[in-house]
Amino acid sequence: MTTDLLCTHIDQIRPVKPSAEGCEECLRLGDGWVHLRMCLSCGHVGCCDSSKNRHATRHFRATTHPIAASHEPGEDWAWCYADQLMLDPA
Repeated sequence: MTTDLLCTHIDQIRPVKPSAEGCEECLRLGDGWVHLRMCLSCGHVGCCDSSKNRHATRHFRATTHPIAASHEPGEDWAWCYADQLMLDPA
């Protein structure tokens, strides 16, 4: 990831592996999801804000882990929830 101008959380990105293939919370509820995001602090996989449950955002609010990356094939970007900005791939 690039150290984009305003992101103050780059140092919190860890070399993590996804905790699941899909959004475990949605699967437990029997819901589908739209797109998946993975927390770059702990590897939690959650559904994006386009889903009705917004589990990736809920994870940020519960943990304050700031940066999530897309967990979709062919996508290589991340979002800093705390600074509200997109991080481009390195």
